[in-house]
Amino acid sequence: MSPNRRERALVRPHVVTGGRARPTRNIFDLVTLVMAARSEVTGLNPEKRRVMELCRGGALSVVEVAGHLGLPVSVTKVLLSDLVDSGHIVTRVAGPVDTGPASTLLLQEVLDGLRARL
Repeated sequence: MSPNRRERALVRPHVVTGGRARPTRNIFDLVTLVMAARSEVTGLNPEKRRVMELCRGGALSVVEVAGHLGLPVSVTKVLLSDLVDSGHIVTRVAGPVDTGPASTLLLQEVLDGLRARL
């Protein structure tokens, strides 16, 4: 990677977030789902507009949004936080992990099956 290109890669996230390194809210993990709550995109920067376009199609995880934007997850969290603050998107925690007896039984069956194959 050329020095000029490396500098652009470092500067762009700084510019996209307005110089901030942390989101205003600590509500995002990699699988937090985000969905558009409003359709208005006037006044949003291009990256935030792109997030809104992506989220109009349905719920996406934070890591999916970051992948589509081609930005680091940390930068994406700052953008998403701004959009939550402005009411443009809402979040939803991914479905709960079932740790009840059925999950334990399933894990035991998988373990027994693996042992039988060895």
